[in-house]
Amino acid sequence: MNKENFITGYPGHESEHRAAMKKVLGQENYEFFFDKWLEYFFTDADAVFFASLGLNALRLPFNYRHFEDDMNPRVLKGEGFKHLDRVIDLVDKAKTGWHSDNHSSWASFWDYKYHQDCYNPINEPCDPEHVRLPAFYQRLERPSVPDHILWLDGNTFAMEFVGFEPLVSGPTKLPNTAYSNHDYNSMGFPSGDAYLGTDEQKSRLEKSFRRKAEWMAKYDVPCWNGEFGPVYSIHEKDEAAKKINEQRYNMLAEQLNIYDKHAIPWSIWLYKDIGLQGMIYTDPESKWNRTIAPSLQIKVDAQLDAWGSYPGASMESVMAPLVAELEKVNPDAKDEYPTPWNVECHVRRAVLQTFLSRTLSDKFAQQFSGMGKEELEECAKSFHFDQCKKRDGLNDILRDHAKLSHA
Repeated sequence: MNKENFITGYPGHESEHRAAMKKVLGQENYEFFFDKWLEYFFTDADAVFFASLGLNALRLPFNYRHFEDDMNPRVLKGEGFKHLDRVIDLVDKAKTGWHSDNHSSWASFWDYKYHQDCYNPINEPCDPEHVRLPAFYQRLERPSVPDHILWLDGNTFAMEFVGFEPLVSGPTKLPNTAYSNHDYNSMGFPSGDAYLGTDEQKSRLEKSFRRKAEWMAKYDVPCWNGEFGPVYSIHEKDEAAKKINEQRYNMLAEQLNIYDKHAIPWSIWLYKDIGLQGMIYTDPESKWNRTIAPSLQIKVDAQLDAWGSYPGASMESVMAPLVAELEKVNPDAKDEYPTPWNVECHVRRAVLQTFLSRTLSDKFAQQFSGMGKEELEECAKSFHFDQCKKRDGLNDILRDHAKLSHA
């Protein structure tokens, strides 16, 4: 219920994508399409498959805009619970992320108390002052069910916990609370080194995880690895792609060994998308994938997505001299928060992932122009479990690991 752009292929941010789709489809067809998309994205078949792998925790993201309109705040939209309740019921029957839809580079969350009042615990927060996030967590009201656990992400993409000490000690200690880190590694992405399973690389993987989880170990509080996982290629007949995918499956398997060693529970990211990272993904020949193919190629060539973008000579020939000039003007620009980012990351976020992506939202939506309900439903149904492909290499590892964990 909170779509990142790489999951379905649109450029930019979800609110821009939805606005563009409404403009092209009209209110009635717009509501019809997105309702069908949510319906088909997770069905009883998905819940049964997830449980069949032996997995027992499903992390369900949702956008507050399903429950409240920005222009009609504090008025609960009852219809927003339709698909949230439906998925929870399906998962119960089967017994089994900063992705805030912000279309600018300004994290206004931290500057408005009202914004904080309207949010539940948040995914991958980035507070440059390192004090407002712990303060926000302290303001959270306990759920009506006292045994309900709060899972709180660390700061800076859930990688560090500076300033969190008041939450775990003294009178301000939060009861029944666990803390979550996210454990992505560059070796699982196109820009990183290939994972060959060397002792040095295994050591790097473990050191990276321990650095992100050391705060929880120090204060002896529960730790949950809330996200991890590499990206993959869907070019199944390409031998080079097969080799890359095999390397990344091996890396993920080693990460699972590390989590077992340290007795850390986890949830993988993510379950379903159009082919970059999901456990299952839409068929490249599906109505959805064929419809968005021209737009998707533009995104790939222009490196518009922050997640999993592939290096390309054309865009990098433009970015490299711009970044070099900016660093010449201000060598300290590299120290701008978030700390894991360099100058190029900031430029890409402002120019490619925000500005250029926003200008392409209408072009993406125009690909659906003239479609009636039948075609729109066919597009949405591309995400139905029965029409998707399974990433067997990944799912086999998860299934085998679950068997060992339950043994």
